[in-house]
Amino acid sequence: MQNQRLFTPILIGSAIILMISFAIRASFGVFQIPIAEEFSWPRAEFSLAIAIQNLFWGIGQPIFGAIAERFGDRRAIILGAFLYAAGLVFSSFATTALQHQFLETLVGFGIAGTGFGVILAIVGRASSDKNRSLALGIATAAGSAGQVFGAPLAEILLAFMSWQSVFIIFALMILATLSLLPMLRAPEASAPNGPSESMGQVLGRAFRDPSYSLIFIGFFSCGYQLGFITAHFPAMITEMCGAIAPGSLLAGLGIETTSALGAVSIAVIGMANIAGTVFAGWAGHRWSKKYLLATVYLGRTIAAGAFILLPITPASVLVFSLVMGALWLATVPLTSGLVAQIYGLRYMGTLYGVVFFSHQLGAFLGVWLGGRFYDIYGNYTAVWWVGVGVGLLSAIIHLPVRERPLDLQTA
Repeated sequence: MQNQRLFTPILIGSAIILMISFAIRASFGVFQIPIAEEFSWPRAEFSLAIAIQNLFWGIGQPIFGAIAERFGDRRAIILGAFLYAAGLVFSSFATTALQHQFLETLVGFGIAGTGFGVILAIVGRASSDKNRSLALGIATAAGSAGQVFGAPLAEILLAFMSWQSVFIIFALMILATLSLLPMLRAPEASAPNGPSESMGQVLGRAFRDPSYSLIFIGFFSCGYQLGFITAHFPAMITEMCGAIAPGSLLAGLGIETTSALGAVSIAVIGMANIAGTVFAGWAGHRWSKKYLLATVYLGRTIAAGAFILLPITPASVLVFSLVMGALWLATVPLTSGLVAQIYGLRYMGTLYGVVFFSHQLGAFLGVWLGGRFYDIYGNYTAVWWVGVGVGLLSAIIHLPVRERPLDLQTA
């Protein structure tokens, strides 16, 4: 039975797990320069490791969604947490680029098991129809809250210890989330599409639906933009931003270097995203989700184009971070809510997981191309403009989506 209250133990426990999982994930961009400098690697080497992490997060998402639906949510989360921790611990002993790239497959699977696909399906099933969109927004915002402190925490820890020790600490943090599993007693998924339909039948109907294909393609640019910014924005700001003036407000707050500003920019994105995702969840219950998604992607496109055309200064970095942050994960409650609205809750984890794979394909390309283009051109300008283009594509491609439940479309 769905709980009519908004804030339940399930929502709170789910939010905390997402917050810690995404705090760690959002910090990897901070390690770009320290790891590359220690091993004298070109930027593309560790970028490829992060890109592989994003790709296997996407590959793992439908797999963990199916595991959760077949064997139970909590078992899927336990497996994900142990893979996440193992990837971090083993990476702390890795000394070659190939080792890092291979071990990021474990981290990617770990994020899949402790991330949106599994957790949002739990929240969606446990929420009432009235609260579902907002609950999904709140859970998504928790991931943003993790982003607020993840990158700065990594920056602070790196001032006192090696990156290897930071990885060990992060592994312990993700294992600690398992103590919250007793709170995640979600109701069993109902079968709104009829008790006789198997997962394969529901997936087959979705794959034949043009709207599902449009949602799949549209989510690609979200992954591209978020993957690139998370992995490369701190380094980009460190190297391309104008100096922070002595005596300025930022300097007075202790942010005296562009390196520190790069880490803070990720936190600012996370803070703005808390409000943005909650608002998106609230708005998704009241207005058309596809038009809201088109608006979000168009807003990102305009913000990214303006940022790269104007001089990159500490002020422009903060303004861009606020604007992009407000639109950052606003796509997640809207996209997951759209999947649930059209195809039902029974196999939401798997259906959303497949869509999320497109997101992570985009993230893979955004992260990898960021490092590759940097090594070729010595800056991030070209790969940034690719992100502007795919963002505009996503704004357009959501417009033909049919939002009615699939049964009503075909009735």
